[in-house]
Amino acid sequence: MTAATFASSTTTTPREPRPARAPRPSGRRSPTAPPPPPDDPEQALLARLRAGEDAAYEELVRSASPRLLATLRRMLRSDDDAHDALQETFLAAFRALPRFEGQSKLSTWLHRIAVNSALMKLRTRRRHPEESIDELLPRFEEDGHFTADTASRGQLVDEEIDEARRRAAVRRSIDGLPEAHRTVIVLRDVEGLSTDEAAVQLGITPDATKMRLHRARQALRTLLERELGRSVAA
Repeated sequence: MTAATFASSTTTTPREPRPARAPRPSGRRSPTAPPPPPDDPEQALLARLRAGEDAAYEELVRSASPRLLATLRRMLRSDDDAHDALQETFLAAFRALPRFEGQSKLSTWLHRIAVNSALMKLRTRRRHPEESIDELLPRFEEDGHFTADTASRGQLVDEEIDEARRRAAVRRSIDGLPEAHRTVIVLRDVEGLSTDEAAVQLGITPDATKMRLHRARQALRTLLERELGRSVAA
């Protein structure tokens, strides 16, 4: 696939991405490979990719870009960074295609590459020390009883909040988490990775992942209740 073909195929995303070279996989073409089952379009596309068909590369970019871009935007919170990571994802995928054994779905494999691209960008960002989420976590009295945030909880009237506003509140609340806690929420609860998969992506142990996720969910609940409380009050 030529660089011009790849660059033009990525223009389906909202912003014109920067030109990038997408090298054709270096392995031999295999036009005589047995055809995949007709009821498995992803395997059919994979066979065309391995045969070096330019139209297959363009089809992959068009079909996979929307979901991957949404994931990258959730993780990076920057449209420019998300588009850059999207191009990096496809470049990495095209280079690695000869080594893809097909043990997982092509879409799953691409998703993992995209998540890894986002995490690499997050690691290279220069940031101030992350804010503590302690004030968002549950608090307990000296006798062990839970201290409820009655000001925010008393305002929650579920039936008065439509689903669209609820989803928007969830997105804003996730965005309000510090980066490390937002990332683990996105990987586990939005993207559906297992604890072990998320741990590998984050470079920490599964136990540490579980602890971080637990704290992140508690903080998210507090932010969401405050957000929904403001929606009802408005």
